[in-house]
Amino acid sequence: MQYWLMKSEPDVWSIDQQKKAGAKGAPWDGVRNYQAAKNLRNMRKGDLCFFYHSNIGKEIVGIVEVIKEAFIDKTDKDGRFVAVQVKFKEKLKKSVTLIEVKKTKTLHHLSLIKQSRLSVMPIDSKSWKILYKMGNIYK
Repeated sequence: MQYWLMKSEPDVWSIDQQKKAGAKGAPWDGVRNYQAAKNLRNMRKGDLCFFYHSNIGKEIVGIVEVIKEAFIDKTDKDGRFVAVQVKFKEKLKKSVTLIEVKKTKTLHHLSLIKQSRLSVMPIDSKSWKILYKMGNIYK
């Protein structure tokens, strides 16, 4: 299993809307950055992704699971970009803000800090555990 972080503007698609999509989930589409699209192609069924509210909030708010691997993004007229299907897993008890991530030295290597405009990025398992614990849902 791999771990990821996916960004969405909450006024476009929020964690609450993702939750309402239910077990069938929703496509994660509209990605037009080649590096982010490559990351979508590398996702596998069962991978977990942090759901990050960008622009408004700038915080990790929940977790989604990949339930369908890369397919042609229907919102791309040229058929070059892909989407994945994700379903809601859980909300964090406490959102993890970008400010908190930046203050945590062990997370300074993350693309969230180094490539702030990248909308889909991998998260290593050690960082996943740290962020998960920061969200106060560590089991």
